[in-house]
Amino acid sequence: MPWTHRSFWLGPLLIAAILLLLALIVSKTRLREIYLRQLGESRRERLFLSSVGFFTAVLVVRAITIAIHNDIGPFHNVSMHGRHIHHLVWGILGLLLVGYMWLLQIGTGQGPSRRWAGAFTSLLFGVAAALTLDEFALWLNLSDVYWERQGRESYEAMALFGGLLGMGVFGAPFLRGIAREFGRSSRSPITKS
Repeated sequence: MPWTHRSFWLGPLLIAAILLLLALIVSKTRLREIYLRQLGESRRERLFLSSVGFFTAVLVVRAITIAIHNDIGPFHNVSMHGRHIHHLVWGILGLLLVGYMWLLQIGTGQGPSRRWAGAFTSLLFGVAAALTLDEFALWLNLSDVYWERQGRESYEAMALFGGLLGMGVFGAPFLRGIAREFGRSSRSPITKS
């Protein structure tokens, strides 16, 4: 079974660790005040967090696939009964899960939804979208052209640009707030008092 092999868990654990580290940095510093002030509206926060999840997953998945392709480190393809399971499968399953949660209004900012549920589903949506779009060429060509020219260039450009654009558009107030804060207190540390 693929989920009993450590290679199966390396990618999700790396993505989760990076996102947790980012969350800790924001929550334990003055960045939290800027974050709450600039992204206080739940829709804007969900859009920004989806972009952060997307961009983080693109970077991790690209690094892992390059490592697998070049036989570097402990990374290996995940297979089930001799069939390679592409990471777009996990992305599609993640998108279905988030969609179902949003149908139940979990993490939507509506009804009894909690803020942490919105943050979690938004990050998961971004990660799942990255896993799916990273193999866009596979579903476009219906063949594994991942390392060929027509597969590699188009989805890399789309994924990286989409992640950066999303962070810039939806996180612009937060990023502007960080720039203003650094401008005001360039000599003082960012830690809370």
